[in-house]
Amino acid sequence: MSIEKEKLIHRAPAFEGRMLHVFDDEVEIHGHKTTREVVLHPGASAIIPVIGDGEILFVRQYRYAVEQPLLEIPAGKLDGGEDPDTCAARELTEETGYKTEHMEKLGYVYTTPGFCNETIHLYLADHLVKSHQHLDQDEFLDVIRLPIDKVYQMVDRGEIYDAKTLAALAMARTRLMRK
Repeated sequence: MSIEKEKLIHRAPAFEGRMLHVFDDEVEIHGHKTTREVVLHPGASAIIPVIGDGEILFVRQYRYAVEQPLLEIPAGKLDGGEDPDTCAARELTEETGYKTEHMEKLGYVYTTPGFCNETIHLYLADHLVKSHQHLDQDEFLDVIRLPIDKVYQMVDRGEIYDAKTLAALAMARTRLMRK
């Protein structure tokens, strides 16, 4: 059986949140009707910030949905049609207090394509310059500096759980291991 695009027949809103919009879709595939629950997300950017001396800046923040703090690269959602490059630079400064003149786009990932269209654009940044951290009112996090070799030891031991962080580190591994 070949892969066939599913045809949308009807879309009904199930939930409208501040960031997420959930729909119950009726679709047709291979002549059969079925349903899909779909979460629409505005997209996001995430960035691996490398300090000149070969360390990566991470943020550790409590994630309510998984009930634990996670070690992550700085990231955030796109604001109203914002360009992913602009979002990455903004989030870097907001969360870490650093700016960069040099960002390289690594690519992008779909976080959970089985039910959500969220796309996270991934970047690598170096030549960081200290600036001013300005967190959102409801954002609480610690900035943590870790040597690149220690980061990959943590990845190998299964000590980093955040998917966007793991994807970005995998995409940048060759570049980072040369630093």
